[in-house]
Amino acid sequence: MVKPLEFWFEFASTYSYLSAARIEDACAKAGVPLVWRSFLLGPVFGAQGMTDSPFNMFPVKGAYMWTDMERCCSDLELPFGKPSSFPRGSLLAARIVAAHADAPWVGPFVRAVYHANFAEDRDIADDTVIAALLFEIEQDAEAIVAAATAPEGKALLRTATEEALARGLFGAPSFVVDGALFWGNDRLEQALAHARAS
Repeated sequence: MVKPLEFWFEFASTYSYLSAARIEDACAKAGVPLVWRSFLLGPVFGAQGMTDSPFNMFPVKGAYMWTDMERCCSDLELPFGKPSSFPRGSLLAARIVAAHADAPWVGPFVRAVYHANFAEDRDIADDTVIAALLFEIEQDAEAIVAAATAPEGKALLRTATEEALARGLFGAPSFVVDGALFWGNDRLEQALAHARAS
């Protein structure tokens, strides 16, 4: 039996943009069920003693990452522009995915948020931007935001982040298949192969 692939991502994560752009099609082609899992990297990094993105803490690594992102996006024919603020907060967007992970529109929403951040330099920390993105994919922004920001909705993201820590996730994107962890955009195909072999 093919095992599902859990896609753990953070909207501020550059390399998660690459995975988010292709994972839905890749899973469908491989016949692997996809589970969307948003979480927050801040507490994960904090548990490792970091107070900022490692790409900001280590400028040489950060400079390489931006160059690498340009190359990778070019290879995937994805639009890319270095955001004027990095990393951007993404609390509402992450809560929306956590509260609506099974909704048929979650894939288009995830891709829209990443595109807004890493192609259009829109401030995804702004709730009005997130509402506009929901409107752009023809969804009821008011109802979706209300569910995500209700106490139950907020608890789902908090629980997901705690689960990520408990399961040993240390960055994004991460893929989990039957308990096995695969980290990084370049491990997506390996995770899919593992899911098919399970």
